[in-house]
Amino acid sequence: MNVQIENLSDIELIQGYRDGNYACFEALLERYQTKVYGYIFSVVKDKDVADDIFQDTFFKVIVTINSGQYKDENKFIHWVMRISHNLIVDYFRRGNKMPMVPNRPDCDVIETLKIQDENVERQIIRKQTNQNIRKLIKMLPPEQRRVVILRHYGKCDFKDIAARTGVSINTALGRMRYAIINLRRLAKENNIYIEL
Repeated sequence: MNVQIENLSDIELIQGYRDGNYACFEALLERYQTKVYGYIFSVVKDKDVADDIFQDTFFKVIVTINSGQYKDENKFIHWVMRISHNLIVDYFRRGNKMPMVPNRPDCDVIETLKIQDENVERQIIRKQTNQNIRKLIKMLPPEQRRVVILRHYGKCDFKDIAARTGVSINTALGRMRYAIINLRRLAKENNIYIEL
């Protein structure tokens, strides 16, 4: 990797990435991947789950930066860690699993243990939401539909999706981003409530 890029600050790397220099994002990823992945794995204790949450974390980072919604306050890594933490909490809520809480001062025990029992009403709502999402996915353009199906139903990472669809990882991520935008638009047009 270019030494000049490695020496840039987080905000300079983010700006470089916004300006189209993908090496800047790779530098950010390389700078923080060990810390972020280590935290995720220490909580979920499952390599496949940790890989998925790690990829979803940086997918959200990319979407937020590309949309211009990221506001820098010299706290990039804290923001990324908060995203990963929220995704971990979501994972445990979905599976109704009790996590092993690391014995570390930086671990938010209350937030990690905030797991709700799923009652019948929530199960019905979830089932209806899943049916609605499947209907909306069928309305997507074929290349976006394929990425969504491979990612969420096939549990493929973006590297696998790129290989299977014959495109770059950035193109696969872009298709996913546009798929989410289109799903939100279609949901609004059809008066369907979904969380994306």
